[in-house]
Amino acid sequence: MSKNSVFGGGFEQARIQTRGAEINLVHGGAGKPLLLLHGYPQTHMMWHRVAPRLAEEYHVICADLRGYGDSSKPKSTPDHAPYSKREMAKDMVEVMREFGYEQFAVAGHDRGARVLHRMILDHPERVEKACVMDIAPTHHMFKTTDQEFATGYYHWFFLIQPNGLPEHLIGGDPEYYLTEKMGRWSAPESIFAPEAFAEYLRCFQNPETIHASCEDYRAAASIDLEHDAEDLNRKIECPLLVLWGDQGLVHRKYDVLSVWRERASNVSGKSLNCGHYLPEESPEQVLEELLLFLRS
Repeated sequence: MSKNSVFGGGFEQARIQTRGAEINLVHGGAGKPLLLLHGYPQTHMMWHRVAPRLAEEYHVICADLRGYGDSSKPKSTPDHAPYSKREMAKDMVEVMREFGYEQFAVAGHDRGARVLHRMILDHPERVEKACVMDIAPTHHMFKTTDQEFATGYYHWFFLIQPNGLPEHLIGGDPEYYLTEKMGRWSAPESIFAPEAFAEYLRCFQNPETIHASCEDYRAAASIDLEHDAEDLNRKIECPLLVLWGDQGLVHRKYDVLSVWRERASNVSGKSLNCGHYLPEESPEQVLEELLLFLRS
């Protein structure tokens, strides 16, 4: 399957070498730059229902995070630093610089939104506007964990287990795991385009992807929390749009806007009529809110 067939003929595939990884991406359109970052356990393919429309007004870059999709899977270390959000954010800053962009807008979903949060803190001069989808800040979520959160987000605590435990169990039947995991929040057969879900499965059948994604979560529960703790008194200054699904756990668990207003100075946002996978479940709403925000 050609990735461009899902995004449309105006998108081209590229691979860009950063100092820490080789990043796979598709890009298309013309205008101001807009970087789109995917979540777990997906790839850049998750943007296929919104990227073509955005590309009518912006140069849209949809990248696979390191460890995911067809991006490289760097060897990890005992402290999981290669999969810290700091390193993932550096990748994307370097990708955008390769395209000639020193400043740009970014939208991120799930894990991609956590990479974006770190990018804004580490590289505030790069991010002009930011949109985070269906998350509260990682540090806040860990520090307010209770039974409801641990049940709904069980994978946060499963994937961080050591000694290859999650890798071994997921690797025994990746298709079952992926279908069950994504189906908890949205039924795959009704939400995801067949060609998109097939692409998620293709990538997730690679044992290196399974391991790298576990390292992403191990970093989130260790070195990322250290970085976040150092920045608790720093506020995001760029305009921040926060979107979340009104059928999701983030909506039930948190006053999402209030939490983000503790971390950012200029916050707007709203819930959308969907579950967790906003760009695939409710692409028209995402487009409406994102375009309104970017044009303002």
